[in-house]
Amino acid sequence: MIKFYYHPSPNPAKVALFLEEAGLAYELIPVDTRKGEQHDPTFLKINPNAKTPALVDGDTVVFDSNAILLYLAEKSGKFLPADNLKARGEMYSWLMFVATGIGPYSGQAAHFKYFAPDPKDYAVTRYTFEAWRHWTIINDRLANMPYMLGNEYTLVDMAVWGWARAVPFILGDEAWGKLPNVKRLLDEINARPAAQRAEALKTQHSYKTEMDADARKAMFPQIIQ
Repeated sequence: MIKFYYHPSPNPAKVALFLEEAGLAYELIPVDTRKGEQHDPTFLKINPNAKTPALVDGDTVVFDSNAILLYLAEKSGKFLPADNLKARGEMYSWLMFVATGIGPYSGQAAHFKYFAPDPKDYAVTRYTFEAWRHWTIINDRLANMPYMLGNEYTLVDMAVWGWARAVPFILGDEAWGKLPNVKRLLDEINARPAAQRAEALKTQHSYKTEMDADARKAMFPQIIQ
């Protein structure tokens, strides 16, 4: 059975959604990042980058959420576009756009806005600007089609969903007024039973919520407290 190393944050959420949508059996293994469990030697053998999620499927180990999505799609044969170079080119492009743009810039925008020490005005401005720019590209894409790759729901939509859930936290409550097409996709996926099951995973275990000195040290070791 697949072992899924999970924390209730955007990147593990998109993997959880795929597992639920595809009906793949898995064992959920919680990793509490605010307690520093991602730095445990046992977990580091699975993911040397000390990030969630990670996946172990028999002898196969996969880390990075987007690599996991591709692996699971190939394993199950589900939620992939047509098997031709044009369709696969679009899939790789948009999936990597989420991997290298949406995720990092949204994550850094939230980090500097809420957690980094002062002075941080320039960093907040830069990463918030870039997060808005990346999300506007997604919004414009969705203005012309129901899903990221056209008329079919795929793993790319799941990748977007993982981070779209956090848009108000990252960009502010006014974000949905400027990103209506992203909100449409989010609402549609949220209504799916698989998404509701994926969201419910965070209630199966308790996770540390306070951002105290120990949590900051575990999550942001570069910050001197």
